[in-house]
Amino acid sequence: MKKQLLVALILVALPVLFFISCTKSSADQQTGTPPGGTDCDTVNMKYATDVVPILQNNCYGCHGNGNTSGSGGINLDGYANLVPYAINGILKGVITHASGFPAMPFGSPKMDACTINKITNWINRDAPNN
Repeated sequence: MKKQLLVALILVALPVLFFISCTKSSADQQTGTPPGGTDCDTVNMKYATDVVPILQNNCYGCHGNGNTSGSGGINLDGYANLVPYAINGILKGVITHASGFPAMPFGSPKMDACTINKITNWINRDAPNN
């Protein structure tokens, strides 16, 4: 009976594992269409033209423009302030709402997948100052 149960579990698990392994999990591959129907280009994101506008719209209200009170003293305004959080994984953890990280933007819904993938692409390329 135990052997039959084990075989049944394996037969169920294999297709699930196959499906999961065939999904696009690399941030560099995720360029799907976001809500609204426009194409989401996440290749070769640049700090100045791609990342900064996202931070301005989603983060600087609490973590920039001199406003860091009540935000744990975290200032993301400027490359030198941001890059340590990008390199050590904190930025990616908070915007993806990963386990063990505070969900950001605080008190707001998670940013859309396209926006998250833009930041992730920039981080995955060692967060260049470009």
